[in-house]
Amino acid sequence: MWKLFKNLRQDESGQDLIEYALVAALIALGAVVSMKTVSTAIGAAFTTIGTQLSGALAGL
Repeated sequence: MWKLFKNLRQDESGQDLIEYALVAALIALGAVVSMKTVSTAIGAAFTTIGTQLSGALAGL
């Protein structure tokens, strides 16, 4: 029984998989945060363009 616990404690075969999963989770979190910022900037740009086009068409 003690030998089983000792082997489980020393077994590091799943460690790489956990590290890769953590890195992937951090990348996904960074992508979500950056996409929120980019979507806000794109929305503001389209609003500005729409306002300018409305003003230009009203002057015709």
